[in-house]
Amino acid sequence: MKMFSKSRAGKLGVKFGTLAVAALLVTGVGATAAPARKPAAAPAHKAAPGNWGTLVTVTADGSHMLGNPKAPTQVTEFVSYTCPHCAHFTKESDVPLRQTMVPKGQVAMTVTNLLRNPIDLTIAMLTTCGDPKRFFTRHNAFLATQDIWMAKLNTLGEDRQKRWYEGDIQARMRLIAADFDFYSMVAPWGVSHAQADQCINDKAAFAKLEQQQKTVQAVGATSTPSFVLDGKLLDVHDWAGLSQALSVKQASQRKGSI
Repeated sequence: MKMFSKSRAGKLGVKFGTLAVAALLVTGVGATAAPARKPAAAPAHKAAPGNWGTLVTVTADGSHMLGNPKAPTQVTEFVSYTCPHCAHFTKESDVPLRQTMVPKGQVAMTVTNLLRNPIDLTIAMLTTCGDPKRFFTRHNAFLATQDIWMAKLNTLGEDRQKRWYEGDIQARMRLIAADFDFYSMVAPWGVSHAQADQCINDKAAFAKLEQQQKTVQAVGATSTPSFVLDGKLLDVHDWAGLSQALSVKQASQRKGSI
């Protein structure tokens, strides 16, 4: 199965774009992977009355939902951590969507990975590392600092980048984590270097990411960010387009009410 897809941002750079992205998964999950964590289940904690913004639910394919699972409006964002449009969307939508609509229970927001390259894969493994309730803290942090760690790509030659496609897949992800200094980034969250490696080696988490790519294919998403609103793939790729679609949806829900 092809695990990587296109982004509206295009290639990461001439050198990076010349590499065969699909080759990353040729060897599959390495046989030396660490013992897998149990698949994450829906959290047992309850949201505070009137505030659904603290409730995180892990879905069947390993995606993360923020908010009321029974919210009248359900949104899924298909995200790539190396997509600048995704970072921009997160910045623009945070206050109106994640801090306003979601806490009120009006909207539930699910994040599903649409993997375009091995950097996306590595970060996706690290954002699932730790308590599921803190997933969105990790998710938002990687996107908020994207311009900083992506700048390191310009310092890495093609020979170095080729190593991301050679040998054991977990070894490749550990190399990427070192190249982009992701180990230092996760340390403030209480994740040691050894713990980050254990998460990178997690077969169960890797299998969930494969399931998410099947979800991506099933809905027909081919670019990032893409959005599904109540089961329908939208032809919008930014907060302006999604907010308009949400406004229309909410207006239709209020129609006829006093």
